[in-house]
Amino acid sequence: MALQIDATNPEHPALLLELPWQLPLEEWPEHHLVPLPRGISRHVVRYARAGTEVVAVKELAERPAQREYTLLRDLDRLGIPAVDALAVVTGRSDAAGAPLEPVLITRHLRGSQPYRSMFETTMRPATMHRLMDALAVLLVRLHLAGFAWGDCSLSNTLFRRDAGAYAAYLVDAETGELHPRLSPGQRDYDLDLARVNISGELLDLEASGALHPSVDPVEFGTEICARYRDLWQELTRTSVYPAGKYHYIERRIRRLNDLGFDVAEMQIGHSTAGDTVTFVPKVVDAGHHQRQLLRLTGLDAEENQARRLLNDLESWMATQEDHAPGDPLAARPEVLAHRWVRDVFRPMVRSVPTGLRGSMDPAEIYHELLEHRWYLSERAQHDIGLETAVADYIAHILPRARDSLAPPVPE
Repeated sequence: MALQIDATNPEHPALLLELPWQLPLEEWPEHHLVPLPRGISRHVVRYARAGTEVVAVKELAERPAQREYTLLRDLDRLGIPAVDALAVVTGRSDAAGAPLEPVLITRHLRGSQPYRSMFETTMRPATMHRLMDALAVLLVRLHLAGFAWGDCSLSNTLFRRDAGAYAAYLVDAETGELHPRLSPGQRDYDLDLARVNISGELLDLEASGALHPSVDPVEFGTEICARYRDLWQELTRTSVYPAGKYHYIERRIRRLNDLGFDVAEMQIGHSTAGDTVTFVPKVVDAGHHQRQLLRLTGLDAEENQARRLLNDLESWMATQEDHAPGDPLAARPEVLAHRWVRDVFRPMVRSVPTGLRGSMDPAEIYHELLEHRWYLSERAQHDIGLETAVADYIAHILPRARDSLAPPVPE
């Protein structure tokens, strides 16, 4: 059988043909590989260079490879945080003509880390709580979209920094199933698997001495269940309000938006006596602030990053009310947002030397600068301004953090 590459983009096959498909993945030469941290996997996985892309290559049987490729594309269509499926390569054989396993190729998620690499130094319990929050949000988003994961675990997740918190991405969809809607039993099964898997992974870390002594692996495994149920309840519960108190409905919608979720539609019904109103929101996938920031500025950021950048944008807009008073178009939000990106966001990010950024993307860098300005302003008891904060951040913070930052992915 001839080598065949099924890809999402017509440009990818030409780039992927340069890789040594005639060799088992374990034998690929070092000059094709990129030394990035890998999580635990049932399969052989390697990071490789394909033109200007860094890709993850996973060997597995053809049917599971094609199935996972399809599921990852479905998740992308639904806007779920998951690795980006690029191609499936079949028909591989070695120099003697013996068949080799097909491979699934996904794009490397820049700035992400598997959980084991995050535990190379002992992780504080507070940071672990943020990881559990991120994983709980991911699982809720999957379930709202009708996706039963079937193997939720830390090993099957990648984490990216997101304005002081973390964003979780699904990295292994091999056991997943997509349905129009999940039953409570399907959701509970996924949640119970997550509890068992996470407790087991943390027990393994404890045995290796990589777990903080105050962390109970079983309690942390149970914690994701509580966090998931609290979030699911907030997103799906039916509210009953006194008639005429419609601002309660608006307050509920705002609270859902603050969690990062949109309300696509709602059901509002009056009681028979007319004294109460029942409100049932239909919540769709997270990303309320992401979409708002992208619409206004064209910047694509994580949800918490987007929330922080929007707050800064709104504060900056409030200082621009008198700009070009004779031109009504100058005060439009999209025009002001364009000016903010051009005159504030980009200059501040570009002032941070590329070699000191590590794996931080521009939105995370800007968040760090805002945090540092707040810290310095609190200490000085007055606003020191962003430019002063940037200079101090470059001079005093980045040099100390350089060793802890992951190296940038080759362009």
